[in-house]
Amino acid sequence: MKRSEIYVRTEEEMEFMPIIPLNEDEAENNDEISIPTELALLPLRNTVLFPGVVLPITVGRDRSIKAVNDVYKTDKLVGVIAQKDSTVEDPAVKDLETTGTVAKIIKLIKMPDGGTTIIIQGKKRFSIEKIIAEEPYFRATIQLLEEEKISVEDDRHFAATVSSIKDLASQIILLSPNMPSEASVILKNIENPAFLIHFVSSNINSDLKEKQELLEMNDLKLRAEKLMQLLNRELQFAELKNQLTNRTKTELDKQQKEYFLQQ
Repeated sequence: MKRSEIYVRTEEEMEFMPIIPLNEDEAENNDEISIPTELALLPLRNTVLFPGVVLPITVGRDRSIKAVNDVYKTDKLVGVIAQKDSTVEDPAVKDLETTGTVAKIIKLIKMPDGGTTIIIQGKKRFSIEKIIAEEPYFRATIQLLEEEKISVEDDRHFAATVSSIKDLASQIILLSPNMPSEASVILKNIENPAFLIHFVSSNINSDLKEKQELLEMNDLKLRAEKLMQLLNRELQFAELKNQLTNRTKTELDKQQKEYFLQQ
């Protein structure tokens, strides 16, 4: 899991992504939002945006700044899409994933240095049907991807998977010394299963490709099972790292004690 404290870094620098949970019911209730079939696209490096998740970023590229400035004057909706290769400075169509998340720009802040910081909230997943413009920024026709509605009360297997996700994430938090204590409290209070899956998917310490695979899964049950596999792997790594850290500390304490006894 990654740190959930709020700080802003440029899209080029974002390795640790700040994820801010909203009220989960509000985050998942997007039925009243009118999303057009054409959207400006905002390519991001090193991150995949999930529905219901809010995050702040500083937009640095001229094309991206133009896009967010234009959409902020209208419906504030933009299609957030991940780059396949985060090292590409000026992405072309071939460098963009084809599945992303429609986001609403909650706030746009002009920085003193001329940069633009935005806070975006993920709304609904979408797939790109066709790129219709590349200048002054990417625009595309899109197809919304509907989320499957599953009740944990009616599906015991899904309920068990969701419970396991919460347990695994909590264990990882306990083994992560840099994780703020608020993360565990936030996790325990999430009741909406879809929001839980999206929230944990955003914070899990996996590479971009694995997060993109999660986003592309239309079946929420399969998405939950894949997430649980990733969490199990991360927990094993966290436990091993913790064991090595404790072993090293024990050896250093032993050496230090022997040194003082010899003095």
